[in-house]
Amino acid sequence: MKLWKLLGIAAFAGVAASGAVVARNQRRREAYTPDQIRERLHERLAEASRPE
Repeated sequence: MKLWKLLGIAAFAGVAASGAVVARNQRRREAYTPDQIRERLHERLAEASRPE
């Protein structure tokens, strides 16, 4: 029975940790303005279209 408790606690900790990572990434994405996102996409398109 102790093994199942440990596995349950480990699973709960894993879910909490992954939730924290997702929340941090979401805050980082929301920090950009639409103009900044558009500018970055245009830069990436220009880099991809450039002949090597």
